[in-house]
Amino acid sequence: MSGGAKRAARPGARAPQTTSKRMAKTTSPRRQALEDRVVRAVLWVAARLPYRWRVPVLGWLTSRVAAPLLGWNKRVRENLAYVLPDLPEAEIVRIVRAVPDNAGRSLAELYSGAEFLERVGPTPLRGPGVETLEAGLRARTPMVLVTGHFGNYDAFRAVMKHRGEPLGALYRPMRNAALNDRYVQAMAQLSSVHAADRKGIVAIMRHLKNGEPVAVVSDIYAEGGLPVTFFGKTAPTAGSIAEWAVKFDAPMIPIFSIRQDDGLSFDIVVEEPIPHGTVEEMMQTYNDRVEAQARAHPGQWFWIHRRWKPHRQRARAAATTGP
Repeated sequence: MSGGAKRAARPGARAPQTTSKRMAKTTSPRRQALEDRVVRAVLWVAARLPYRWRVPVLGWLTSRVAAPLLGWNKRVRENLAYVLPDLPEAEIVRIVRAVPDNAGRSLAELYSGAEFLERVGPTPLRGPGVETLEAGLRARTPMVLVTGHFGNYDAFRAVMKHRGEPLGALYRPMRNAALNDRYVQAMAQLSSVHAADRKGIVAIMRHLKNGEPVAVVSDIYAEGGLPVTFFGKTAPTAGSIAEWAVKFDAPMIPIFSIRQDDGLSFDIVVEEPIPHGTVEEMMQTYNDRVEAQARAHPGQWFWIHRRWKPHRQRARAAATTGP
């Protein structure tokens, strides 16, 4: 499931504008060139290491070096304080270290290509939704497969690639074009990927019409999104994945790739499909499913995201209601 598959359109929204606005906010060419050189250097060094060392080393570097410099530690703490204010300090410290470690490991895995596929591809699927998933694959009926920024959501894509199953996914383009090109090349080794713009949405619709599953990650803040909750706080969420499921009469199946204690393998859980209902009901259930996994494994959810943006929500509400 592509990392950029995370910004689907909400009902009635014009999703393609999301990508164009994001791409418009580019940094200077000099800064982009520097970022590209740094990332290429890190990936080059990592590639020299055996896979079993590459993944934890990049996780450690991300957690202990990059995260403090990028302000990730502060953001994780702010998010935890907002939704889990009674969390003990020792647990906060553990999560602050675990979140970027998992992110760094996931990056190393994605850019390991064939080695990642060889190691993770044969992973068995388990859970109450496996039967629905397997039946849909056999019958070639459309399915909307959803997850969150949790564990390594690319692990399931590796399984599908290993099995030779078609899969379409959305991604949100990076602001740095050079980094984005390399990112897309890495993702494309696991499935068909499409930018979250008008053309990409059309491609996703084509996958569904052809009876091919699509994979989407939607646990990010969506401006003007549905007022559903996440960890008990309003977290505006896009609703397109629910719309697609209803439109194509497709099961909406949550799938989570839980990183195991060895830091390299995964327990891939296929949950019961989310029942069809109103878009808001379905997206609330989606948020609840992601939240349950994040509560069970808090170090594996991407607390670095600005998921709630309470200040923006208040400003938006004030502008809507007026004086």
